[in-house]
Amino acid sequence: MTEEEKKQLEASEKESQQRNGGGADEEDDDDEDDDEDDAAAEGGDGAAKKKKKRKKKKKKKKANGGVAVGDVKEPSRKPQFRGLKQTAFTDYYVRYGQTDPPTIPVEDLFGGKEFPKGEIQQYTLESQTYRETSAEVRAMDRLEEDLYKRVRHAAEVHRQVRAYAQSFIKPGIKLADMCHLLENKNRELVVEHGLERGIGFPTGCSLNHVAAHYTPNPGDDTVLKYDDVMKVDFGTQIDGRIIDSAWTVSFNPRYDPLLEAVKEATDTGLRTSGIDVRLVDIGEAIQEVMESYEVELDGKTYPVKAIRNLNGHSIGPYQIHAGKSVPIVKNGCDASTIMEEGEMYAIETFGSTGRGYVIEDLECSHYMKNFDAPHVPLRMQSSKRLLGHINKTFGTLAFCRRWLERDDGGSAFVNGDNGKQTKYMGALKNLCDAGIVQPYPPLCDVNGCYTAQYEHTIMMRPMCKEVVSRGDDY
Repeated sequence: MTEEEKKQLEASEKESQQRNGGGADEEDDDDEDDDEDDAAAEGGDGAAKKKKKRKKKKKKKKANGGVAVGDVKEPSRKPQFRGLKQTAFTDYYVRYGQTDPPTIPVEDLFGGKEFPKGEIQQYTLESQTYRETSAEVRAMDRLEEDLYKRVRHAAEVHRQVRAYAQSFIKPGIKLADMCHLLENKNRELVVEHGLERGIGFPTGCSLNHVAAHYTPNPGDDTVLKYDDVMKVDFGTQIDGRIIDSAWTVSFNPRYDPLLEAVKEATDTGLRTSGIDVRLVDIGEAIQEVMESYEVELDGKTYPVKAIRNLNGHSIGPYQIHAGKSVPIVKNGCDASTIMEEGEMYAIETFGSTGRGYVIEDLECSHYMKNFDAPHVPLRMQSSKRLLGHINKTFGTLAFCRRWLERDDGGSAFVNGDNGKQTKYMGALKNLCDAGIVQPYPPLCDVNGCYTAQYEHTIMMRPMCKEVVSRGDDY
């Protein structure tokens, strides 16, 4: 991003703050102080009367640690694109006393109070209904409160970051600038701390026929256009517990049926999920809902197809794909595989106006060290250096080339301003060839079609399932 572009973005944020009442509290306090001085100057009864009329100043609440929390307000600003609920507000976080744009770390904002819970759903299998009332199950659930706290913390960061992003996503923005703003806000609100807390994976902003795994590489100046359909997919992690959630952006109302099909299919997947539920049954339910929709584009009607070789997945600590896949079509996996208590899943569905099948294509931007990477002797010193940087900065979390070329190399906490990697492509290829790092190229349907995605993270708690990433937006 050039200096001129940075100035423009900063100016835009300042205008937004002023438009939404930023700095008003300080001005009011100054006015009240002036009134006091005037009253004192008049002396006698006049001063006493003015003091009686004065209203008491509202003291700003302070969270634990002495961080000032702003006034609690009602959200008022709406996103500039389609694909979200009517209840979506880009400044929803002001109801908690957050600034607009958000600047207070979420942990400080809540100051020791409980983080918001996700959407609670009961298990639907008859064999699991006892969980709602069982004292033993309730006790097991309480034992995991520390885990739930971390997951809900990460989920609230995700909600506030995406609300902030929804305030500036509009035609004309460069995707690289969008990712820069979103990711920096993610780092700021979670208080990036190396592998302990930070970004879960690179921001996906795949356009149109590209369904997943695209983020701009350095030098990519792609601009978002009115007729684009963009999938925004990013993650937040605390102690390796990753919140993986995504939504689709469109501006042209002609794509509404496509977005509605995928959103409803994802919600169906969430409702169908549960302990002891077969993954094949979830896939069948998702496909039935999604493929009941069709889209009319330029006078031609296209059926919405579930992309049959894309799936949801289980999530483990520092492992975005933990071994189980949740299909989105009938007979999409082994019929014996079930969901189990204590597991976390990303339930995500993809719909397409094309063939409903993706292939790897275009320039790769996403990479990730294999969770069970073998020990391979490396001859190239550059490969050893790059692997050392990956190990300490990302571990087994996904990363992208843009992060390697930041001054901090992907983590200011770990590297300071001395993390930038240069002339690393040969070393990166060597690590991929050795099976240590896995490349994840963009996944594309047929050129000219449109794809959409919605995704939520869900926990299989002993008592119930909790859609932890659910928000007022989707």
